[in-house]
Amino acid sequence: MTTVCGHPGTGQCEVCGTPLDTRVFDSSDVVAAPGPGEEVVLARFALPSTHCGLLQYFAQFTDLFARDPGRVATPGYVWQIRSDVQPLDPYLSFGHIINPWGLSGFPVDIRIPEGATLEFTVRNTGASSADTLTEVGGRILGRHWYDTRFGGAPGLL
Repeated sequence: MTTVCGHPGTGQCEVCGTPLDTRVFDSSDVVAAPGPGEEVVLARFALPSTHCGLLQYFAQFTDLFARDPGRVATPGYVWQIRSDVQPLDPYLSFGHIINPWGLSGFPVDIRIPEGATLEFTVRNTGASSADTLTEVGGRILGRHWYDTRFGGAPGLL
């Protein structure tokens, strides 16, 4: 039997262990690239205060990578996925495309604490004129569910 945040087996599918009240979140945006020293939030999702969850996927986009898939490195730009303003381990910061937008990419399974706010950001730390991006994008996708530590079983859908 598996555990969903609080109590084992409460309100879970007996076959796969998924909480019965699981909901999907999916947030994305494509925006103008940040200027030197600036940062933009590409995707954001705030879990309800009594919910915990799982980040299952993220994707990145840059106009240079879209034109040339060999442009994986993003010199002068730092990407982060944060949980309540703290970088989310193992994605503390990275300077390249890990999961390109439009491809299935690699799934991740990272627990999200109760009531956390996830943000996917990119900061321009001083890109050279040859590496300056025009557009950037990000997407985060996952699931969230009621945390049974707050009492009772989840409500029926």
